[in-house]
Amino acid sequence: MPPPSKPVFVAVAGNIGAGKSSLTRLLAQHFGWKPYFESVDDNPYLPDFYADMQRWSFHLQIYFLANRFKHHKRMTESGESVIQDRSIYEDAEIFARNLYEIGKMDQRDYDNYASLFHVMTDYLKTPDLMIYLRASVDTLMEQISRRGRSFEQKIQRDYLEQLQKHYESWIGRYNRGPLLVLESDHLDFVNKAQDLRNVIESVRSKLGLKLA
Repeated sequence: MPPPSKPVFVAVAGNIGAGKSSLTRLLAQHFGWKPYFESVDDNPYLPDFYADMQRWSFHLQIYFLANRFKHHKRMTESGESVIQDRSIYEDAEIFARNLYEIGKMDQRDYDNYASLFHVMTDYLKTPDLMIYLRASVDTLMEQISRRGRSFEQKIQRDYLEQLQKHYESWIGRYNRGPLLVLESDHLDFVNKAQDLRNVIESVRSKLGLKLA
């Protein structure tokens, strides 16, 4: 664990609709960290992917991998304290693995992707803290509907359930560093100040940060 005087690198993980972007923004504002958000609105593959996963799965995963690798290196080499909305590890552990297992990415493409992922991540600094937002599929569906991204409205419940299974498996064996699991079904850190304060205190404790 880095001492408080040194820059910290925090990543926020969680299924689609779990609230990663909101938590990233709020923690960045409180601690003065620089936020890095997942590329969604400018992603050239997402609409096509949700319309035809078989055709576009490999392209989408390579796009995410390249962008997150670039952001990861930029963050850890910046000398600043940073927080990232979705980690590079989720690409391989959750999304690519799931696409392969449900037959939306063939063996050749998956092996190619996994090989590239392992080579790239060997060069990366691991997070000083991984925060996992755990939410039920009912909560995910509600929050996806509420935020109203048109391409996400095509996401099926069983797809989220499959991702959830992989998230729980990954978190259950996560050993890259400190981990904070936040049960978020009844946690409203956006609208309830006390909920946010509780999260901030948990993050501070995990990182060994003193009160300002």
